[in-house]
Amino acid sequence: MPHPPSTRLTRLARTALLESGLPSVSATGRDAVLVILARTCRMFAYGASSLVLALFFASLGFSDYHIGLFMTLTLLGDVLLGLGLTLVADAIGRRRTLVAGSALMVVSGVVFATCESFWVLLAAAVVGVISATGADFGPFRAVEESIVSELTTHEQRADVLVWYVTLASLGSAAGTEMSGRIVEALRAREGWRLVDAYHGCFWLYAVMGVVNMACALMLSERCELRGGKRKGRERETEPLLNDEQQSDEGTGRNGAEVKKTRTGWVSQISRETLSIMAVLWFLLMVDSLADGMTPMTLTSYYVDQKFHLPKSALGDIVSASYFLSSLSNIFAGPLARHIGLVNTMVFTHTPSSAAVLLFPFAQTVPLTFALLLLRMGLNNMDQAPRSALIAAVVRPEERTAVMGITSMLRTLASTTGPSITGLLAGNNRFRVAFVVAGALRLAYDVGLFAMFINIKLHQYETAEDEAVERAEDQPHESTSSQAEA
Repeated sequence: MPHPPSTRLTRLARTALLESGLPSVSATGRDAVLVILARTCRMFAYGASSLVLALFFASLGFSDYHIGLFMTLTLLGDVLLGLGLTLVADAIGRRRTLVAGSALMVVSGVVFATCESFWVLLAAAVVGVISATGADFGPFRAVEESIVSELTTHEQRADVLVWYVTLASLGSAAGTEMSGRIVEALRAREGWRLVDAYHGCFWLYAVMGVVNMACALMLSERCELRGGKRKGRERETEPLLNDEQQSDEGTGRNGAEVKKTRTGWVSQISRETLSIMAVLWFLLMVDSLADGMTPMTLTSYYVDQKFHLPKSALGDIVSASYFLSSLSNIFAGPLARHIGLVNTMVFTHTPSSAAVLLFPFAQTVPLTFALLLLRMGLNNMDQAPRSALIAAVVRPEERTAVMGITSMLRTLASTTGPSITGLLAGNNRFRVAFVVAGALRLAYDVGLFAMFINIKLHQYETAEDEAVERAEDQPHESTSSQAEA
């Protein structure tokens, strides 16, 4: 007997809910929601500032040279600050690191909202946290992704990271949209100059920093390394890797060798992890270099030069691409569950790479638009699986540092891309940049599949869970033995 339509709709809705990954977010608890909320608000602020930052400097009368110098030094400051804090985050505490970063974000926002001196603004941007490009280059993302990895099981992790990426992307888009409207609304008020309206946007930036800090302060101890169960400067674990570390060795239960690994302020990365990550870092730098050669700003410029479209039409195309990119991230979680992390990364990224390579050969606006949608729609679906993959192949205590180094290397590789494109465009070979970038991206896809398709995942989590269970059971067994005696 066929099921009534209401029953089929109910089953369909239940299946859609399960596949969306939202149950995993709910099961992970309040901490995951706070982390996602914090990043969404922060990316809202980053999106808003990226739209008005250069315009703000131009309204103050700064030269193009000074604007370019500011962008470069700000990016360098964010990278160095992010790397430094992520290397010590597990020692000083992940929550404290996020609070410190949020405080720097608030200070930078207040300075930009009240000051008009170039050198003071530059100092606040380099020492503090200001996103010059709208990207998350500061100390937050690596620490937050490490927290999410700590809070989740490997079955839930990709789903939670998908929403972490998706809502952040929507937050950035909303910030970019809102900042323009805020500037126009403030400028229309009596007695307000254009530069005053820009100052108003940076007050919003400071407020988002306060929200970010509040979220960090409300996080529980579960967010720390091993959920805060192991405090102090010394911990006892079963040896997972036979690397040459400075350690004290003893004998554990049943004669098993136990290592007491002394941890310093700076996170240590084992030789085995380095051997895996060196390959992945190289591949990710190739991909980032290619992305840096064809960012959306240069892609829009290329389309404008080629077809001379009205700016409104060009804006609609870019907005549609960003919106599709945000929505497509939702499907990365279900794909990762059904076909695996590496397959999801490769099979979604490869069509996007091919679209980049073929982009300059399109001779009509509809075909160009279709290739752009294909590129952007699939381009970011590898973000959450990539973070989940890194979390799955390194030790829990190495995640924060590894993710921080990964972010730094990707950023540095990406920043060299526009220079290469500029050289090619200057010689009337702009289209070559897309061909080279597409080829590099495809090389990354092939290399990732070849090197990581058979890699063993979650081995350290399983081994550590077993070691912790044995360590927790040992006192109970000793107590029982004494009672029997």
